Amino acid sequence: SFTMNTYLFVYDLMQFCGHSWIFTNMIIRFMSFGKDSLADTFYSIGLVMRLCQLLSILEILHILIGIDKSRLFPRFLQITERIIVLFVVINSQEEVQGKYVVCVLFFLWNLLDVVRYTYNMLARMGIYYLPLTWLNFSLCIPLYPLSVLAKAFAICVSLPYFESFGTYSIKLPFPFAFSIYFPYVLKMYLLVLFIGMCFIMQNLFSERKAHLGTGNIKKKRS
Repeated sequence: SFTMNTYLFVYDLMQFCGHSWIFTNMIIRFMSFGKDSLADTFYSIGLVMRLCQLLSILEILHILIGIDKSRLFPRFLQITERIIVLFVVINSQEEVQGKYVVCVLFFLWNLLDVVRYTYNMLARMGIYYLPLTWLNFSLCIPLYPLSVLAKAFAICVSLPYFESFGTYSIKLPFPFAFSIYFPYVLKMYLLVLFIGMCFIMQNLFSERKAHLGTGNIKKKRS
């Protein structure tokens, strides 16, 4: 319906503005201060990044109620990966926030999202530019695995701090006599992360084939 299409356009516009601001801010800071800007990336853009990622949870709701035709499970995996790494790993450990890997991770996320939300906004209006369509469904093929490697590296970097501070590690009192050692949880999540990457990559290739097939390109041109 027109109302739902308008709502989705406004949502994509908000995400585009947020991620564009982050992406532009990172580039300007790097051009102005060089490598010195990398260490405090999280402090300068972390708030907006967290707001954008929290807002992205709505995309799961959009699919569930049927106003977005994307596949639920791949999108759910991508969103939860970011939420876990950003809020559980990076946000909870101040020592990790100044690492260069955080800057790399934010750069990859925002580059992908600026392209994706630009494509989505134009698609809501029935506008399809072939170069943008190609970029949207091709850029994620090399960049998503790189972002997974950056997430895994961020988790590995955080492990010594979780071990030292005992963050999120829980020891239940008697009579349970059971404890949860959070570094072990993160190590198991690394396996889940790479298994999920294989599934998501398969989905990305399928989407690329569906949207960039010869027949689809001719249809959109016409």
